[in-house]
Amino acid sequence: MSRIGKNPIEIPADVKVTISSKNRVTVKGKLGELQQQVDPKITVKLDGNQLLVQRSSDEQDDRSKHGLYRSLLANMVKGVSEGYTTVQELVGVGYKATATGQTLELSLGFSHNIVMTLPPEISVEATAQKGKANTIILKSFDKQLLGQVAAKIRSLRPPEPYKGKGIRYQGEEIKKKAGKSAAVGQ
Repeated sequence: MSRIGKNPIEIPADVKVTISSKNRVTVKGKLGELQQQVDPKITVKLDGNQLLVQRSSDEQDDRSKHGLYRSLLANMVKGVSEGYTTVQELVGVGYKATATGQTLELSLGFSHNIVMTLPPEISVEATAQKGKANTIILKSFDKQLLGQVAAKIRSLRPPEPYKGKGIRYQGEEIKKKAGKSAAVGQ
């Protein structure tokens, strides 16, 4: 039995879960609504205020999907009730971010500013404090979409290993390399 898959998912009182006949699970809460198509070999049952995920056989493929779908459904339930937040820091001289509605404008040392239009499910906020790195705060109820957008923003200027300049997640540690040594004895 999958250690993750066998655990029931607790459903809060303000979250509504419906399971259609075609194995499509819909989770609706105060922050939004998410849907997930579940593999036919995996069974999802609603038991009071718990969601149970079960598999049909002990094959390797079924065992791996058992934990996967349980995690996806748990993320959906948590997302529509509490939501997710990702914080990114811009480290570097002149690196700035400004957010206006669903538009994020980044100044990352290129000859032009980068303008990104974010999906409506994601809210963005850019903060700048004197003496600290500028930050981008992304909030959403969809964990998969939030991670995808955060990775896209980070890929525009990933942290470099010599000075650590670039866009990094808050709390991320960058392993720094030693630069060139000065020539000795010339």
